[in-house]
Amino acid sequence: MSIVEHRSFMSIIQGVWTRFLSILTMFSFPYQVTVFLHKMRGVKIGSQSHVARGVFLDDRNPNLIEIGKGVAITSGVMILCHQRDLTNYKQGVYAMHCPFKEGKVVIKDGAHIGIGAIIMPGVTIGEGAIIGAGAVVTRDIPPYSVVVGSPAKVIKTFEAK
Repeated sequence: MSIVEHRSFMSIIQGVWTRFLSILTMFSFPYQVTVFLHKMRGVKIGSQSHVARGVFLDDRNPNLIEIGKGVAITSGVMILCHQRDLTNYKQGVYAMHCPFKEGKVVIKDGAHIGIGAIIMPGVTIGEGAIIGAGAVVTRDIPPYSVVVGSPAKVIKTFEAK
């Protein structure tokens, strides 16, 4: 087996392992087990962070997700680190033939992600930020702010005392 074939085989095994662990996280409890399984997938998760069951953390690039300390991620949240690059998309081309672009997702300490929120690739969520239920986060969120909607918009910012 050549080096290239070996790398390809290993990437397939890694992908199957990552997806298997992803499925296990959907049914695991308590939250400490869920966090442990996501860490085994390559997600960086700080101490005292909670990841609920039913959270989807990107299967393709779990290693591009960084979750700080004391973060709460509630059920139904999706964190994506890849999406189709539609830069060269045009009539006569199928969207699924467009390549993927990848982006790291960073969730800073103390943030709270509400039920069903979607975090898109390349986003940083600031320290102490609160993401409302069902929000679609497409750009960076400032620290200690509340965002809601699709796309997510800042509706309140908490000032330092």
